[in-house]
Amino acid sequence: MTRNWTPLAVVYLVLAVAGLVGTWTYNIIAISEGNDFIGDLVSSGPAVSSITTDLLVVAIAGSVLIAVESRRLGMRFAWAYILGSALTAFAFTFPLWLAMRERRLTALKAEGPATDAAAQLE
Repeated sequence: MTRNWTPLAVVYLVLAVAGLVGTWTYNIIAISEGNDFIGDLVSSGPAVSSITTDLLVVAIAGSVLIAVESRRLGMRFAWAYILGSALTAFAFTFPLWLAMRERRLTALKAEGPATDAAAQLE
């Protein structure tokens, strides 16, 4: 069960859970109050728009990283992390992907230099 779970992977996993709980706490509040979630994001002033733009650009760059790095390391289902970020939150899926990436890197290093992906890591 603990195979390939490095301390760094556990940190990423804890961040993923914090991202899910943190974002969905506010999502549930907004839904229960009947707020216009998208309208609130774009019309609550320049500060909120700035933060929204900042996070959107980071999410897009992170999604590109997920796709490219997953392919390089032979990780399957990269699309599920990207799609999952739209359904949950990027604050959840990105640290989750980082945890799974760390596990993959650990597994590749344990396999030795015989694999192509492991050779690229050095």
